[in-house]
Amino acid sequence: MKLRDGTLADVPEISAFLVELTALGKRTRPDDEAFVRSNYIENAAKVSCTVAEDDAGHVLGFQVLTVAAAGNEWGTDPGWGIIGTHVRPNAARTGVGHALFTATREAAQKAGLQKIEATIGAKSAEALGYYEAMGFRTYRQYDDRICKCFDVAGAPRD
Repeated sequence: MKLRDGTLADVPEISAFLVELTALGKRTRPDDEAFVRSNYIENAAKVSCTVAEDDAGHVLGFQVLTVAAAGNEWGTDPGWGIIGTHVRPNAARTGVGHALFTATREAAQKAGLQKIEATIGAKSAEALGYYEAMGFRTYRQYDDRICKCFDVAGAPRD
């Protein structure tokens, strides 16, 4: 597995596997190419967009870290990081998520972020378990969402 920065060339493949996640009921956000481009690859608030690919160059997953602005849709404190993790269904539980978070945590430390928030659907046991395993802890809930926080400042540096 190779990690690298996401590019515009990744948009079609990322969108295609987000469509797979939507069909499986694991995603409720848009999955079209325009959304991928504007929210993940070209997002002005982006700290990082890390892609994991296999030996053949196929995207296995990606993780995006942005900086929360005042009034953001998630209610995340301004200046905190907001993380999104997406792993291709056939690559789940193979270490992709762990590898992605190692890179994202480093990017957050370099950017001087103190906290990272993940907002997760309350029924998404896989995602809740993943973020808990990465060191995120539940700190608030609303509607059908659970918000987990990672303390970047308190995390050991690799």
